[in-house]
Amino acid sequence: MKSPLNCTSANFEKVALQRFRSLAKCLPEKIRVFREPWGRSTVLCLDFINCPHLCPIVQEQTHLLAIAVEQLGLANSVIFRIGKKIMGWTRIDSSD
Repeated sequence: MKSPLNCTSANFEKVALQRFRSLAKCLPEKIRVFREPWGRSTVLCLDFINCPHLCPIVQEQTHLLAIAVEQLGLANSVIFRIGKKIMGWTRIDSSD
């Protein structure tokens, strides 16, 4: 019998990023949100290739984004990109 839950890591990733979007209401729908490993860390990438004019506006909301990232345990840093060009970087400091 087939399980009603599709429990692959790709599906967990998709659900986690959807949850992040629901918590970070300031994120435009047009941006691409994904995670990638950087050495021993994981970064959350926000790619504004489809709406570069919104990057500085969302960067002003870094504190709210950091709260959502920390709450979900998604990454150690957030990178703001326009394609391959990095526009900003924020480290997520855990409140241990």
